[in-house]
Amino acid sequence: MEREVLLPIPACCNLSLQARRRDRENSMANGHNTVNTINSGSGSLSREERRRRRRATQKYRTAHATRERVRVEAFNLAFAELRKLLPTLPPDKKLSKIEILRLAICYIAYLNHVLEA
Repeated sequence: MEREVLLPIPACCNLSLQARRRDRENSMANGHNTVNTINSGSGSLSREERRRRRRATQKYRTAHATRERVRVEAFNLAFAELRKLLPTLPPDKKLSKIEILRLAICYIAYLNHVLEA
């Protein structure tokens, strides 16, 4: 099965997607063939296989886990800040994230109604 792929670019080159497209278009205009056959017996790895191998390294997994932990902490802090602004009885009642969002929607609608009245 044949499929079109981008020209191979070394990992050290940090080209934008637009630059890659431009290079591919220039290559096709010059008569180079960018359509490759995926061959399981070849020594070179496809882009997806290289990506999988890179993601399988301990260094990558550790860095990814750290980034995800920071993202989730920021997400939870944002919900905590939003929760502080919403009136509920009792005020210390534990709410799920979806309950916080629904309550915020209702409270904003109420405040909007108060402003219009």
